[in-house]
This record gives sequence, C-alpha cells and structure tokens, in this order.
Amino acid sequence: MAPNALPHTLLGEGPHRVVAVHGWLADRSAYAAVLPDLDTRAFTYAVVDLRGYGAAKETPGQYTTSEGAADVLALADRLGWDTFSLIGHSMGGSVAQRVVAAAPQRVRRLVGVSPVPASGLPMPPEQWELFAEAADRHENRRIIFDSTTGGNRPAAWLDRMVRQSVEQSDPKAFRAWFESWAGEDFHAEIEGSDVPALAVAGALDPALSTELMRQTWLAWFRRGEVAELPGAGHYAMDETPLQLIRTVEDFLRA
Repeated sequence: MAPNALPHTLLGEGPHRVVAVHGWLADRSAYAAVLPDLDTRAFTYAVVDLRGYGAAKETPGQYTTSEGAADVLALADRLGWDTFSLIGHSMGGSVAQRVVAAAPQRVRRLVGVSPVPASGLPMPPEQWELFAEAADRHENRRIIFDSTTGGNRPAAWLDRMVRQSVEQSDPKAFRAWFESWAGEDFHAEIEGSDVPALAVAGALDPALSTELMRQTWLAWFRRGEVAELPGAGHYAMDETPLQLIRTVEDFLRA
C-alpha cells in the first residue's frame, strides 16, 4: 500500500524536529505523561498514531515495521522536514530503526525507549502464545503490562493501561504488528550505522534489558549509547517521566 501521512499531534516551535512513535500496546497517548514537560522552545515534536491505532485505527495496511517507517517518512515529507530525530518506544523503536535503514541521511539522532532490536525478539513457544493471543484476550495484555514493569504497579494503573490498549487498537492490526516486530530480522540493514543512537532501558524490564541493548544496539550503531533508568520497567513514560525527558532531551541536544 502507498505510504500514509500518519495522524499526529504537533507540539512545540523549536528548530530541532522530532517524530515520536508509540509501541505495540498503545496509541500516541502513550506519551501523554511526558508531553506537558517537554522543551517546546528547543524542539518541535510530532507524536504519531501508527496504522491500526488511535485516529488511524481504521486505516488499512500490512501493519509491518517497514510500512510504518514509510509512513513516518511520508509524514516528514508532508511537514517539510528534510531532517529530523526519532524517538520510538518498544515496537516504535523497531519502526524508528527501519527509518534509519531506509533513509539514514534524514535522521539526526535516534532514541529507542525499551526498543525492540532490529533482530526481532525470539520467544519460547508459551511466551509467543501469550503475546499472539493478546489481540483477543485482554487478560494477556494485563499480564504483559504487569510482568514487564516489575510486578508491583498499582492495579488501577494496569487496568487503565489495558482499557486504553483495547480501545485504541484494532485486533487484526495488533496481531499483525506483533508478528512483524517480534519475527523480522533486519539488523544487517542498520549494522555499522553512523547515526547517533541512544537506547534507554528500564532496570525493571526483564525482556528488553540493558544487557540486551548492549548486545544489539551497541553492536550495530557505531555511535550507540545505552542509558538505564533504575525506577522504570518497560513503560518509562508513565513510570519515570521526568527522568526520561531529561535523559532523552539531553541526548538530542548533544
């Protein structure tokens, strides 16, 4: 399908332009907790909805990370952004790496927040089933939220995250996105990249850990860095918003 200029929220008036891409379990509202405190004088942020989510929930597509990257580039073209930086959370980190693979000359800096590696994320069969069936089983989404944030977050927060996830995603797209980000390996397309790239890992995230970032991110990006947030799991935007903003914006300014 032809690239689609993604629905988005524009925030700020700064000269450094940044596209922020959400993860698998949420739409662009995943960034809601950090938006009020971003530096809108230094940066202009475009926070997007991928196909199958939020305002793009009904948008047809293949729901793959490569299609998502083409859509991000189409949005940048529409906004007149020749160059820009990228922030991608989880699955959005995989989409952002696809943008680097497709158009490295357009990417100023790359930030992955608990990013899925470009090699995909192999899982044992029972874990694959848990994730694959989360498209239709809401309790599976709750287990995933809980297990990736240390198992000690408030029940009301878990309930809200699940409710928002279900309301803002299309089940068919949700399943297709999972098979793309978890199952596809394109790391050869970014290996050796000179794009400055920061991976932010939560210390309480058992799957997308600091050690995995060192094994993947640092191996592929010549100018790669890894930062760990001690109080965060997989959802640093909610868990440690101010620390995340400081870590990300300091890197973008560097």
